[in-house]
Formats: sequence, C-alpha cells, structure tokens
Amino acid sequence: MDCIFCKIVAGEIPAHKVYEDDNVIAILDISQATTGHTLVIPKKHSKNITEMDKEDAQKLFSVLPKISHAINEAFNPIGMNILINTDKPLQSIFHTHAHIIPRYDNDGVKMHFQDNTEKVKQADFKTIKKKIEAELN
Repeated sequence: MDCIFCKIVAGEIPAHKVYEDDNVIAILDISQATTGHTLVIPKKHSKNITEMDKEDAQKLFSVLPKISHAINEAFNPIGMNILINTDKPLQSIFHTHAHIIPRYDNDGVKMHFQDNTEKVKQADFKTIKKKIEAELN
C-alpha cells in the first residue's frame, strides 16, 4: 500500500510520535499550523471516517481526550480545534486521521463557517432531517 500513514505506522518513515497504543498513534503534524498540532491516526487503514467500522472509530475517539489534555497541559492554548477532513476539499492523505490544533491569540489559523440562518426555512430542516434519518435506518 502506498499510504504515508501506513508507512509511518509500520516504522518505514520516521515521525515525531507522541503517543502509541495497540490501535492508534499520535504524531506531530509536519506543518505545525500552531505549536503542538498533532495528528491522531488509527493503525488500521481506512480511507476516511465514513469507511470506519464502529469498533475502529471507538478506538480512535477514545484517545482524542487524552492527547488533547496532554497538549492543553503542555502548551496552555486558549482553545483547540479538533477536526477530521473527509474527501474534498481538504483531505490530502487518504487514511483516517484527526487533527488536534491548539489555538493561540493571533495564531493566523482561520476557519470560517458561512451563516445561512436567514436562508434556511423550517421546511428545509424537516427535509434535511428526513434524508439523514433515512440513511441511519
């Protein structure tokens, strides 16, 4: 497999590993968007979170609080973003992983969520809700 994260898990590519257990590793992101930016990566390959089974997702998410707490204690950020990119436009490595990005005053990291409150009607919420619920059954 030509997956950079699988190669890191296998020890074929060096990484700055801050945590490892039987199922997950956590490494410093080479971009260091902010100091302490860490990736939490399941050892078992899946393209993204939509392809993970319940057990593997539980293993990934059970570690996120522990790593987040350690980063919080180490760097005392004003907050954190914890995010998972899935497919386009932002996923660049197609192996499930979570970013923990500590936030600091004037850190230059920008996230923008468009506010469509005025555009979305109550009927739209009902339609959206029904579509999601249909896929959950």
